[in-house]
Amino acid sequence: MNVATPRLHHLALTVRDLDASVEWYARVFGLQQLMDVPHPGGLGRVMVSADQQLAFVLHRHDANSGEPFSETRTGLDHPGLVVDSRDDLVAWQMHLAAHGVQPAEAADRPCTQSPIADEPYGSVLVFRDPDNIQLELASLPTG
Repeated sequence: MNVATPRLHHLALTVRDLDASVEWYARVFGLQQLMDVPHPGGLGRVMVSADQQLAFVLHRHDANSGEPFSETRTGLDHPGLVVDSRDDLVAWQMHLAAHGVQPAEAADRPCTQSPIADEPYGSVLVFRDPDNIQLELASLPTG
C-alpha cells in the first residue's frame, strides 16, 4: 500500500505564560490568533500566518510547574523550518534582533540567536523563544 507523504500541519508547544508567548510568536513570525481550543486542564491558542501555511498552537497547562524548556529531556528537541536562501537567513537575523532575540556565540538561553552555521546539508540559524524552546531556520544547499 502506498501512502501520501505527510506535510507539517502545525507545531504545538507548551509555554509558561500563554499571553507573553502569543505576543512573541505574533511579533516574530507575523502570526495572528485564529481560535482558542480549550482542553482538560488548560487551553490551546491557535496562531497562524495570513496564508495559513505556518501554524503554532501554544498551550497553557494548569499542571505546568513553570520550568524552562530543555531539549535534553525526552520529547521535543526543536522544530526546524525552511526558507528559500541563505540571504533569507541573514534577513531573519536582523528581524529577530529587532524583536529582542539577541545575537550570541550560541543560542543557549532565552531570546538569543546563534551565528548562521554553513553545513554540508545547508545553512542554519538557531534561536530560542522566551521559554527557551529552540527553533531552527534552515536553507537547503543549492546546486
